[in-house]
Amino acid sequence: MNKKEIWLIIGLMSLAIFGVMTLQMSFINHSIQLNKEQFDSHIKSALSNVTGRLQDVENYELSKYANGFSIHQFELDTLTGSVSLQQSLVLSQNPLLLKHQMDAVKLKQEMFSTPIEERIETAKLDDILREELSERGISVPFSYGVYALATDSWVIYNNHYTVPNESQAAFNYLKMSEYKVNLFKNDLVSPGQLYIFFPTKTSIVWGDLWLTLLLALLFVAVILGCFAYTINVIFRQKKLSEMKNDFINNMTHEFKTPIATISLASDSITNASVINNPDRVRRFAEIIKQENKRMNGQVEKVLQMAMVERGKVKLNLTNVDINHIIEQAVGNINLQIEKKGGIISTKLMAEKYEVEADLNHISNVINNLLDNANKYSPEKPDITVCTRNISNGIEITISDKGIGMSKEARKKIFERFFRVHTGNLHDVKGFGLGLSYVKTMIVAHKGMIDVRSELGKGSSFIVYLPFEVGQEVMMTDDH
Repeated sequence: MNKKEIWLIIGLMSLAIFGVMTLQMSFINHSIQLNKEQFDSHIKSALSNVTGRLQDVENYELSKYANGFSIHQFELDTLTGSVSLQQSLVLSQNPLLLKHQMDAVKLKQEMFSTPIEERIETAKLDDILREELSERGISVPFSYGVYALATDSWVIYNNHYTVPNESQAAFNYLKMSEYKVNLFKNDLVSPGQLYIFFPTKTSIVWGDLWLTLLLALLFVAVILGCFAYTINVIFRQKKLSEMKNDFINNMTHEFKTPIATISLASDSITNASVINNPDRVRRFAEIIKQENKRMNGQVEKVLQMAMVERGKVKLNLTNVDINHIIEQAVGNINLQIEKKGGIISTKLMAEKYEVEADLNHISNVINNLLDNANKYSPEKPDITVCTRNISNGIEITISDKGIGMSKEARKKIFERFFRVHTGNLHDVKGFGLGLSYVKTMIVAHKGMIDVRSELGKGSSFIVYLPFEVGQEVMMTDDH
């Protein structure tokens, strides 16, 4: 799969996820609007019924002055001015009824100038309001108040009358409410307004949509997480595929040279001019032996990493002299360094240098690190190996003054098949398995490894090993 195909898949998946999120948000927003419209409708209907019932209560009280006879036939028209008082009186033929009707109408007229707070019983208003809201399934907390237009002040607030010295500003938040209704609409001019405020309106409108939104966000997060993980796996697999291709190319190159050398040496031995010359036969046999050893070493590295991946490596723990291992490794690589005109020095300052470790693997670790320092010092290598004791363990530092590494390379050098490129694929030999093997073995010994490097200034690999496997080794910064 090439990069264009990968990015096309990423684009399509991103578009699909964005589309799903947009549709989900649109559905939730539509549901919110429906809930809000339904809630507004219920409140307006409740307030309309409240003002109607308050009017009925007042009319019922007035009807008592008509001695039980209804005055609705004429008194409302009289009050609104469509029928004069004299005309309304003519409508009644019963003198007794006429008297009660006149008393009721006069009382009704007097109410026009009566303060609105005197026309409303707070307990009655509270009961009516709660009944109307309850009938519509609204049982959430709310605040309400009656505002008198004549005095431009709040006269009733939450089932009690306000007092003159009570701060009016404390009730002004009610005016921010969108829910209000004019009281006593049958009056020539409405004397006041009823406001109601719901502090938890948002939660009412959202209702069960909170759960829907949370679940939607959770599922989207899961999808995004899986999407990100899938993309990461695709890129990692692509990168791993490229590394494996480089590994195969490197391995082919690494094996091709010794095979060609062995083939040439074998042909030379069978040559008539050589076969009768023991010195030359011995020389070519030594070449074959060295090249064969070199190939075996490369194959062993691959097999070791394969065993490590399968978890089949078992440590044969013994007391190992780290200083002795270092001296042997330095002696082995010194010939290669001298050929390049370089130097390698040791500063073995660790007074306690025996650790619990696998001799074979720790030796491979030191040899790999020294070989790495030599390979990435293209001119005259200048390598230093130091040891010192730290808390519960020993610290081994292998430093060179080679080409160094970038910050990005430092993050990847312990990955399988990764190699620091120097411009030519084969100018530095190796499979990219050495440092991966080194870290695996150090971790298996309950130790740690760190690297410090700058481009053009060289690198330092710091290995921390505990005296006993299982002990903690404290890393320090004073190198």
